[in-house]
Amino acid sequence: MFDIFKSMIKEEWRMHSSLFGHSGFALFPVFIFLFTFFVSLVLPVFREIVTDAQIALGMHYLFLLVGGMVGAFGLMGREFMNRRFGQASLIAYSSRVLPVSERFIFANFLGKDIVYYFGLYILPFVAGFAFAVKFVPAGNLGALSTLLTLLLTLSISFMIGISAVFFLSTVYAHSGRVSLFCLFAASLLLLHISGNLDQGTLYSLPSLSFFLAPSENQLLLSGVLILAPSALSLIFLKIEFPQAQRSFSNSFSKLCGYLGPYRYAAFVAKDSLDLKRSEGGLGKIIFSFVLPLLLVWTLLSALGRVMPAMSTLTLFALVLGVLSSSMYNWLTEYDIFSSYAFLPLKVSDMIKSKLNSYFILNLIPLIILTTLALKKDPSSLVPSLLLFLTISLYMVSVLVYLTGLSPSINLYNGKTFALYTFSVMPLLLLNIILSMFGPYYALVDLLLVPVALYLLLKGFRKWDCNECRCF
Repeated sequence: MFDIFKSMIKEEWRMHSSLFGHSGFALFPVFIFLFTFFVSLVLPVFREIVTDAQIALGMHYLFLLVGGMVGAFGLMGREFMNRRFGQASLIAYSSRVLPVSERFIFANFLGKDIVYYFGLYILPFVAGFAFAVKFVPAGNLGALSTLLTLLLTLSISFMIGISAVFFLSTVYAHSGRVSLFCLFAASLLLLHISGNLDQGTLYSLPSLSFFLAPSENQLLLSGVLILAPSALSLIFLKIEFPQAQRSFSNSFSKLCGYLGPYRYAAFVAKDSLDLKRSEGGLGKIIFSFVLPLLLVWTLLSALGRVMPAMSTLTLFALVLGVLSSSMYNWLTEYDIFSSYAFLPLKVSDMIKSKLNSYFILNLIPLIILTTLALKKDPSSLVPSLLLFLTISLYMVSVLVYLTGLSPSINLYNGKTFALYTFSVMPLLLLNIILSMFGPYYALVDLLLVPVALYLLLKGFRKWDCNECRCF
């Protein structure tokens, strides 16, 4: 077992380093360490606004979501491997030629993900926090026993997230319709309970409860939430994805006809068909965007009762603008410029076409925000919409300038990710502070529009001059 596990660790590292560059990828955990360190230096300021328990809450839910993102391998990983590494064969897909069972290999695969991303995310995060508390007063958070407990409980939160999504990916392998129904039901449930969720419910996450008040029961419950979904996933494991022969009518021409003489009609139509026919389809939108968005709304609704000074709707519009930028990643994730290199097109033409599709997709978060604003606080509708639109435009302009047509790949470069973080984090913190003074302070973000347009124009020139990297 150890030989396969060790080989999988090496395989993961070599795959990432070949994509992002050895030094660039190696700097990624270093950046996480430094970023956590510098943010933790202002911990005394944060503690004037929020309690230690609320800081711990944010940390644990952050790594719960990170675990969910890593566990999404089963939903999107097969398509990514086919399109990016068609010539490669991962160990996880080699059970037919190895003298070991499929369950044994995927048990190692799950263990590999936990250990690998523990070293990539969790360890540098806690190390940066631990190093910072030596320079600033951190109260109980700075005690060695507390830091070790934090390392344990953040790992548990991460494993709960990865095991839950690993189980969901197994359900998806057996029936895409059932998994879509589960996601849709979970979305409706989160929307329903967001208005009735109290502070105590947020702190019922077993890993967080154990950190705040260690008990054997919470540790046992955490183990159940990790082991039960993982065991069910391995028992009902299915790595064969039989595809029925399918044929499609000429939807491309029909979509182009709907869009008329629009300059980027053909590109937008192709993006639409790619998104529809890609692995996950509608489930990708629900799983990668709507479900996390409703979870954020649920958490902010509960925090709004604890911290009434903060505008829930304004903060949600801010988060919505950040999350909507991930849709640019969807549009560029599997489409590479080499497929168009024989056409009289520049890289900037491709980027502009993706931006057109991106702005059309932004109708989804726009409808969600409008619905929630009319339900919760109609008076904040206009500033919330302006905040969302300006933040979304600014975020995607930064992505275009720094990453071009490969945001999913280039952001794992330590230097690029550092530039991206320092381009957006001060802005997000400023907006969080301004939200305490009322929703109309969000109008200040209109100043970002000329900045975003400047970055887009500069990004177009940059990627036209640079040789396009084709993966």
